[in-house]
Amino acid sequence: MGKLKKKRWISILLIAILVGGFYSLVKANLSLDIGTLASSKDHKSVVVGMGNKGFGEVKIIDVSVNNDEKPSKTKVQVSNALQGFIITDDFDNPGSKPYGFQNIEDVAIKAGTSPSVYFKKMDEGTATKNDEIYGLSLIHHEAIDRVNIKYSYLGITFDQRVFFEAGVSR
Repeated sequence: MGKLKKKRWISILLIAILVGGFYSLVKANLSLDIGTLASSKDHKSVVVGMGNKGFGEVKIIDVSVNNDEKPSKTKVQVSNALQGFIITDDFDNPGSKPYGFQNIEDVAIKAGTSPSVYFKKMDEGTATKNDEIYGLSLIHHEAIDRVNIKYSYLGITFDQRVFFEAGVSR
């Protein structure tokens, strides 16, 4: 009976080490990859280009701006590398339609969609309409200087912040 108890504890310890190692690996290698940052002149409308450098889907859970305020309007553009993104203050106007605006909860960012991959394809002239890109589009009643993105990857929740400065996006 003593050997069985010892084996059980060793098994539990090994499982805990594997789970802890997996969790640490995922935390160290964040999957949401930020690319293009663009804004209107007044910074009340911004686009955060993003992709997924991981191997599972990324789901955006929540978005806030500045000091954890809810933006007035939030959508995700599901566009293509040749078309790019649009900065707009009206997601429903006819000029916005081709950019594939969707509700956040309806979009899962596919694996292997890191913006750096598409930037390289654009530089090489090999980008196509099949190269799907994602842009988080936000409209707010005052200038946006920070976007806080809460997302889920492999069942773990992460937070990522993106900063905009007046006149400069970084």
